[in-house]
Amino acid sequence: MKNYSYVGISFIILVFGIIFIPRIIDRIQSGSTLDGDRLNRTSNSDLAYISLNGERKKVPEFLLTNQDNLPISNEDFLGKVYVVEFFFTSCPSICPIMNRNMKILEEKYGDRTDFGIASITIDPENDTPMELKKYAEIYDVFSPNWHFLTGERSYIYELANSGFNIFAEINPAVAGGFEHQGYFALVDQNGYLRSRRDDYGNPIVYYLGIDNDDAEVQDITLLKQDIQILLND
Repeated sequence: MKNYSYVGISFIILVFGIIFIPRIIDRIQSGSTLDGDRLNRTSNSDLAYISLNGERKKVPEFLLTNQDNLPISNEDFLGKVYVVEFFFTSCPSICPIMNRNMKILEEKYGDRTDFGIASITIDPENDTPMELKKYAEIYDVFSPNWHFLTGERSYIYELANSGFNIFAEINPAVAGGFEHQGYFALVDQNGYLRSRRDDYGNPIVYYLGIDNDDAEVQDITLLKQDIQILLND
């Protein structure tokens, strides 16, 4: 009986080797194996430019003040791949999630001189450079290229709503008193807005900065991949 058992086991191993090992080798050679950083909603080796009226859209010019009370403009980010968000420090809802996800990007790319983050407050009356400095310390920000920015209120709202087309407004009826979209914008080294495409080939434009319970892969994972693509260009 033992001999029959050994024969049976040997036969199963032989069949497995014939059927499955060539498939595994083929997947490895073709690069089709997956790990956590290679999950894709769609293939995006060539990121889209965001176009408006037939022209590639650049980041609008801006000049704001950071948490160290230093003037920072869009020109300070030239030559860098960077991510833009609109938030406020006393936000009781989505901002903590957004900046927890932004911290993931800093942990991955924060040591690089060719990567940056622009976090622009929509509550400049309260979010002074001193308050922004305290906020940066809460998140243990270490990158010199993660700038928490403030400025004149109407200027910032024009920048958000017209410059980046990311909605923001004062709304006393909502928690925190401000209403805004939790989007991240991706900008390349030349100041152009970029994004991956959806399953139909259209640019997704912005990445969701908060978590989506219904998504198989979170946008922050996709964004991390796409930052790497631009950094490799």
